[in-house]
Amino acid sequence: MYELTITRLIDAPREKLFRAWTDPALIPRWFCPPPWGVSEAKTDVRTGGSTLIVMRGPEGQEVPNRGVYLEVVPNEKIVFTDAYSEAWVPSEKPFMTGILTFEEEGGKTRYTAVVRHWTAEDMAQHEAMGFEQGWGIATDQLEALVQQI
Repeated sequence: MYELTITRLIDAPREKLFRAWTDPALIPRWFCPPPWGVSEAKTDVRTGGSTLIVMRGPEGQEVPNRGVYLEVVPNEKIVFTDAYSEAWVPSEKPFMTGILTFEEEGGKTRYTAVVRHWTAEDMAQHEAMGFEQGWGIATDQLEALVQQI
């Protein structure tokens, strides 16, 4: 399996982390490492529901990330993929499936983000794009945000 993983123990209830991942008003506040940002976020948080997060670069370039929720367990788990662009319409090129878990641990939350790729090449591309650093910074921003909400 071609997996990349980030895990952190975050001093916040899992409900806040789940909300930060699913509330389109909160996603732009943490999702991208600067100088990138989010220009649009839409979520239909249910199994089969679609999601759209448009990342905007410092020169105004936009990268839409469309996907579908495969599994949603409120405050516990979110599984999403870009294999579908909406409903059950296949995307042009599937790249990844994300599995997010929020587990209560001693009054804090064990946050784990597992990203599975179809091929070794896709995983290597994601690593080369800066997965560890980028997702790490986004997780730092997520942690800071859930302290405020």
